[in-house]
Amino acid sequence: MSNILYQQDFFRWTEEESRALRAAAARRINAPLDWENIAEEIESLGRAQRSELGSRILIIVEHLMKLQASPADAPRRGWRATVLRERGLVERLLIDSPSLRGAVGEMLAYAIPRARRVVGAELTDHGEPSAALHALDYTEDQVLGDWLPPAA
Repeated sequence: MSNILYQQDFFRWTEEESRALRAAAARRINAPLDWENIAEEIESLGRAQRSELGSRILIIVEHLMKLQASPADAPRRGWRATVLRERGLVERLLIDSPSLRGAVGEMLAYAIPRARRVVGAELTDHGEPSAALHALDYTEDQVLGDWLPPAA
């Protein structure tokens, strides 16, 4: 079962394997292994995937906000390309670890206010208005689907 889970949902595999290692260590199985640190390292692999997903969602949200709030023409193609590229990478992460899909809403709730601050500062640095950012909000479908905002 473990090998199948490893192939189907890496994140869930890391959670289960780290629990199993800790349980084995608690039973004092006599093996010359550093059980706790091995479990911690496996668990950290799952945390790294979760962190990567959150970072990619933040990047998507920032670029959606720029597309929606900035009147600038020149960078629009790059912003769109970034959104499309990051969506593809998120899709790959969610294929490798489908159990992470349940964390997308939480990550989005975390990303939106942070993206507002970053994009607001960038717009201000370029002499563009940033007041409209406070009203921008996105659904999971908008962030991970095909939706792109209309030009500002």
